[in-house]
Amino acid sequence: MAELQGSKSVPWSIVVGLTLLTLLPALLLSMTPLVRLLVVFHFLRQALGTQTAPSNQVLMGLALMMTWFLMQPVLLQVEQQALVPYQSGAISGMEAMDRGLQPVKQYMLRYAREKDIAVFAAAGMAVRPASKQDLPIQVVVPAYILSELKAGFQIGAVLFLPFLLVDLVVASVTTSIGMMQLPPVVVSTPLKILLFVMVDGWHLLAEELIKSF
Repeated sequence: MAELQGSKSVPWSIVVGLTLLTLLPALLLSMTPLVRLLVVFHFLRQALGTQTAPSNQVLMGLALMMTWFLMQPVLLQVEQQALVPYQSGAISGMEAMDRGLQPVKQYMLRYAREKDIAVFAAAGMAVRPASKQDLPIQVVVPAYILSELKAGFQIGAVLFLPFLLVDLVVASVTTSIGMMQLPPVVVSTPLKILLFVMVDGWHLLAEELIKSF
């Protein structure tokens, strides 16, 4: 009888596990640097005018690997504070989740802007918290996403400027010499790709993105 009662938690463990798996993509997008990286890569591809090169799969793979690299210190803290004690039976599952969220929360608070935090704190909290550490996770996550979107758009705008200059120069030259039937993008796209390759753009972009965190 005791064995049957002990096995009742197995289906619930399966349900919780499957639910976490379905939420994993959303958690990756909302609680890691993946948001900023994907926004920057999208702007870069639009600025180069290559449309589908690199493909979405390649950019997603690069963003995931950079995210894993950037989140390694946080993941190590989660393992030490939550996973190891839970595996040894020192703490319960709920306590492990609470402990595991703390390093991730600290990471998000480091990059979330004060004004974004204030928006969601004012809308979702009746009592003003004493410090940012007392903010619930449902306030920190959307504030972090907004801050990462702003940072991604700022970097993307800076990336766009030199390529926009190339487009303007090519368009003015082709118009001045009477090449009306040839779209300027046909000429400017190879020039932009050549410029990006000559300055080792992928290396510079990866280096600056890592430094931004």
